[in-house]
Amino acid sequence: MSKSVKYSRNDEITDAYFEILNKHLHDIVEGRVVKMLELSEIARAMYISPQHLSDTIKLTKGYAPCYFYDEKILIEAKKMLAETELPIAEIARILTYDPSNFSKFFKRKLKETPGQYRERIKK
Repeated sequence: MSKSVKYSRNDEITDAYFEILNKHLHDIVEGRVVKMLELSEIARAMYISPQHLSDTIKLTKGYAPCYFYDEKILIEAKKMLAETELPIAEIARILTYDPSNFSKFFKRKLKETPGQYRERIKK
């Protein structure tokens, strides 16, 4: 006899967070939205407190929501750097960053600047 896996409220919250986050980042990249959502705005859309959202994501995934937010932004940035000829400053703008802050964020996460990344992958 096989065990049935129970879908918990924590799983429901986690799935909803990622669904909202993925849709929002897609809207950002497509230019339909020009401002990143704050965690409190995502929580409000889910009718839960930001603390409950944060605690739940940490419990189910092992990291805070901002970790996944940053990871998804990096995925989009790397994709745009690899697949387009857009200037880095424009990619930063699309992803709602000041170009200088974007470069710092990118380098802190990947140990290379967006320009270095683009140059390396184009070789």
